[in-house]
Amino acid sequence: MLHGRSSALARVDGLLADARAGRSGVLVVRGEAGIGKSALLDHIVADGFRVLRGVAVESESGLPFAGLNLLLGRVVDRADRLPPNQAAALRAALGLAPADGVDRYLVGLAVLTLLADLAEQGPVLCLVDDAHWLDAGSSDALVFAARRLEAEGVVVIFAARDLHAPPFPAPGLPELRLTALSTEDSAALLDEHAADLPRYVRDQIAVEARGNPLALLELPAAQREGHLPAAHAYRVGALPTHSRIQQTFADRIGALPAGTRDLLLVAAADDTGDPGVVFKAAAALGAGVADLEEAERRQLLRTDDGRLTFRHPLIRAAAYQSAPLVRRLAVHRALAGALGDEFRRAWHLAAATTAPDEEVAAALARSAEDVRGRGGSVAVTAAYQRAAELTPDAAQRGRRFTAAAAAAAEAGQFDRAGVLADQAAELVGELLEHVRVFQIRAELASEQGRSAEAAATLARAAQCAAHADRELAGELLFSAALSAWTARDHDAVRTIAEQSAGLPNEAEVRAVARAALGLEGTDVAGALAAIRELLAADLPGRHGNAVVSWWNLIVGDDEAAQDSAVTLERECRASGALGVLPRALAYLARVRLHQGRFHDACATAEEGLRLADDIGQVFSVGYLHSVLSELAAIEGAEQRCRELVANLTGGPPLSIRGQCALALLDLGLGRYDSVLERLADVAAGAHRLYAIGSLPDIVEAAVRTGKADVARDAADWYDEWAQTTGQLWSRAVAARCRALLTDEERWFAEAVELHRTSGRPFERARTELLYGEWLRRERRRGDARAHLRSALDAFDRLGAAPWAARARTELRATGESHTQPGPDPLSALTPQELQVVRMAAEGLSNRDIGAQLFLSPRTVGYHLYKAYPKLGVASRVELGRLDLSG
Repeated sequence: MLHGRSSALARVDGLLADARAGRSGVLVVRGEAGIGKSALLDHIVADGFRVLRGVAVESESGLPFAGLNLLLGRVVDRADRLPPNQAAALRAALGLAPADGVDRYLVGLAVLTLLADLAEQGPVLCLVDDAHWLDAGSSDALVFAARRLEAEGVVVIFAARDLHAPPFPAPGLPELRLTALSTEDSAALLDEHAADLPRYVRDQIAVEARGNPLALLELPAAQREGHLPAAHAYRVGALPTHSRIQQTFADRIGALPAGTRDLLLVAAADDTGDPGVVFKAAAALGAGVADLEEAERRQLLRTDDGRLTFRHPLIRAAAYQSAPLVRRLAVHRALAGALGDEFRRAWHLAAATTAPDEEVAAALARSAEDVRGRGGSVAVTAAYQRAAELTPDAAQRGRRFTAAAAAAAEAGQFDRAGVLADQAAELVGELLEHVRVFQIRAELASEQGRSAEAAATLARAAQCAAHADRELAGELLFSAALSAWTARDHDAVRTIAEQSAGLPNEAEVRAVARAALGLEGTDVAGALAAIRELLAADLPGRHGNAVVSWWNLIVGDDEAAQDSAVTLERECRASGALGVLPRALAYLARVRLHQGRFHDACATAEEGLRLADDIGQVFSVGYLHSVLSELAAIEGAEQRCRELVANLTGGPPLSIRGQCALALLDLGLGRYDSVLERLADVAAGAHRLYAIGSLPDIVEAAVRTGKADVARDAADWYDEWAQTTGQLWSRAVAARCRALLTDEERWFAEAVELHRTSGRPFERARTELLYGEWLRRERRRGDARAHLRSALDAFDRLGAAPWAARARTELRATGESHTQPGPDPLSALTPQELQVVRMAAEGLSNRDIGAQLFLSPRTVGYHLYKAYPKLGVASRVELGRLDLSG
């Protein structure tokens, strides 16, 4: 019987019931050591489920995908049923195939598809105990998969310790926290398992255990074996439960025969659980199979599915930590001799070494490169760091610290990478090695939003490299110029441009400078010409780089921006490269917003946001929030818009976009003074690169409030930009601004005509609304109606509620009552349903759609099942006949 956990079991039973009905569920069970997390998993009754269970261990937390191997080892043969790129990634991660760099998120997608595939034959229960000890690759893959479970009939339960263990981050997953047992439940547990002890002893144990179930079970055993002092009424200051339990285990282990203690120490130091490895190493110390009997009898060690496992992680910790150092070193040497795996062997040799040793350090460094292909950036970091610590030669030690810092940055461990880079900087001798350290520091600064620091660091690195490698120096300066542009540090941009004189890519660096300075100053035409030079140049890494979409957006070329973003998106989906995909989706979402494809824009942005949150990409999260906030502003969803802006991250450029979204919301609601307050800096000439689209908003608000000078300045800047881009839509908006300033119809007529053959339907509708308002004021009601009807139809189609309300009011003022439009069937779909039905209409299978959207095929089917009745269809064939362009 599991005392005091009826509500927890009921919650788990609810998840199992949902899974039997085809709905997936996830739960993270948290609590202190010994609180009953493992016991809860043991008591789950999962009749009819296929159960996958794994227990992570501390010693394997540095081995890439060790936890995943343990959990899925018995079903990995089903990898053949996965899409080829997923199957290859999973096999490589599990060490079953050669690896050439594994995308950990593609591995997560493979896990998702594998679990969904297993669930085709019946519900699946996946139990991960001691999840806090999972290696980073396994943790990322499992959490990634768990967050995307919906309609597969899969339940995933993680059990993770709260204290005295690494954190187990699982953002967005539901949690259950186990707390101490009540006095009544503690007494009942002791009555069941310690009835032989006197009542006063049980009462004292209950006080000592403080409701911790494991303590309530272990302290009576220690009492019987004489490892607890006699209980009396005046005991003072019980130790913390964790310390008390571990000391209890240490005392019990210390009372065992020497051979059994050695066997336990070998098993604690080993990270395979392989009896063959453990007994071979133990034999070198004089212990053997016979010594296992006493450990099993005392319920300290057991054989589980062919592996030697400890009954509790604290037993393992106590067995290792209570042993003398000299004995631990001997055990690691014995294990190194017993293992064939070079990575594990190198680690045990390192653990057995207390002084610098180049042979051991070199072996560990080689093993780091061997494990890199399996996607274990954290393991690579640890291996290179330990190798550096054991390296006698200072310069070589610096190189290995540099490699460790680079791997830590790749793994997202930025604080650790910074410390390692600092250690490397003090040791490296060669010039280009110093440059590599500078590059790592710049990358860290950029990832953490410190663009100015990144630019300065890269500029220093370029100075160092200039005499040894001029091509590298030029590349560094180009990156430095981009960082300085992002930081809006104009002086740094100028200095970097001057520094590039005579280098191979001087022209490109100077083009970045002209673009940055021109857009923030007065030479708008020169800035756009410079960006066009960059788009035409054969820059290293340019193709497939998301910055190309950004440059195209700056020059107003929505079509080119879409082409580059779609190309990059397809490449990312085909290869499973999630690291770049959120940025591609961010720019694609903005293009679709411009195109008036609001449903698509929302679906794209929300998908990108889910992925960026998973990966921890701060800039992409902020940029995607800015797109969603602008959509909310157009729709008049004030609360949602404000919430999205409040969550914007990534520094001033994105915070400016947030103010632009709020200003657009205010403009739609007729709050003109508020528009000018929010965009006061932009109106004064600052940040216009990030607020180009808001300059017409400033013009409209300034005209409405009688601030002609403000309106004229914004209109002039925008007009120069629009004429230089050569885009019809931007020239149309510029003509609209001129019409508002001059009150001359010819500018309205020109704007409407230019809009007829150009994109951006929201801007066209705004122009027709303003023209219709002007015509009505001129008492030309018949002429006004045509433009107002066109504007109203567009606003209704786009879902721009406050703008539609304005158009409807103006139409009524002309004497016409416009009928309400019928509902758009696409508006009833969720963003994910919309993506799924469009792909299904193109003929893609559920499996193909799942691979592209990072969903399981079964969840794809679930979304189709929900979407069909909303669209009034019953099959893919009927779906293909619908207009789903949106």
